[in-house]
Amino acid sequence: MSQTQSTILVTGGAGYIGSHAVLSLQQAGYDVVVLDNLVYGHRELVEEVLQTKLIVGDTNDRPLLDNLFATHEIAAVMHFAAYAYVGESVGNPAKYYRNNVTGTLTLLEAMLAANIKKFVFSSTCATYGVPKTVPIPEEHPQAPINPYGMSKLMVEQILADFHTAYDFKSVCFRYFNAAGADPDGRLGEDHNPETHLIPLVLQAALGKRDSISVFGTDYPTPDGTCIRDYIHVNDLATAHVLGLNYLFSGGDSQVFNLGNGNGFSVREVIEMAKEVTGRDIKVVECDRRPGDPPALVGSSDKAKDMLGWQSQYADLRQIITHAWNWHQQRHG
Repeated sequence: MSQTQSTILVTGGAGYIGSHAVLSLQQAGYDVVVLDNLVYGHRELVEEVLQTKLIVGDTNDRPLLDNLFATHEIAAVMHFAAYAYVGESVGNPAKYYRNNVTGTLTLLEAMLAANIKKFVFSSTCATYGVPKTVPIPEEHPQAPINPYGMSKLMVEQILADFHTAYDFKSVCFRYFNAAGADPDGRLGEDHNPETHLIPLVLQAALGKRDSISVFGTDYPTPDGTCIRDYIHVNDLATAHVLGLNYLFSGGDSQVFNLGNGNGFSVREVIEMAKEVTGRDIKVVECDRRPGDPPALVGSSDKAKDMLGWQSQYADLRQIITHAWNWHQQRHG
């Protein structure tokens, strides 16, 4: 089956990273079917912007999955359908294990029943917990400190066991802080509630919120605030297509970090947002949040070496500019 004829199922394709991946798949010549329960996804992005088929449903719905695989020629699955609020996962772990773990297992069993054995998984750097070394390599011990990270690690383990037992091939991407928006302004980040720093700062710039909170100013970093590795969502999407192509060309199961390999502090992000937007942004300094490591930066050398992946938008100004263009258009 040539990739130009291949249909890819993208779960969570109405969400932030999933929708950008759908666009990259389409640009690479794939047909796409989106499965999304629309709890956080946006119907209009799939139907009006991406103009691809949307099936509204849940990965825990086995009859729906069986019907989907019976009625569509699906060659592989790209899986983004997960809940991803760390704080919520601590307060309501059952929701996270049911959706992120049980939902994924149900999906994988339906794939096996339909003899579909290629899977690209959206994992997270949260599986590492508090890093012992920075930048973090793939071999770094995995010790999640919240149920969200644990739920992703459980799926990684399931995939490793499925590889051994069923010759099921997967690529897991552990990514750092997804940021930015489609450079042409078609797609962007629109969470409710919003917890990510860059959109929160831009909402403050738009006057949608009074201020931006900085949690902790006494970390052992150059300016005292947390350092994070921000990766442009388009670069993430490109990597997922490369991972899929790798599987189609006979590649074995693999795990890859996706980050820029350099970090920016909270203060640096806020200052750059002030420059890009030309607006003043009120900052409120707060105490540290429990479980926030001082620095999270990933090594992506393996993805570069094995997949030929290269970030196109590593510059913080570009990342924030693309996000700002989207936010002004969507919420301005």
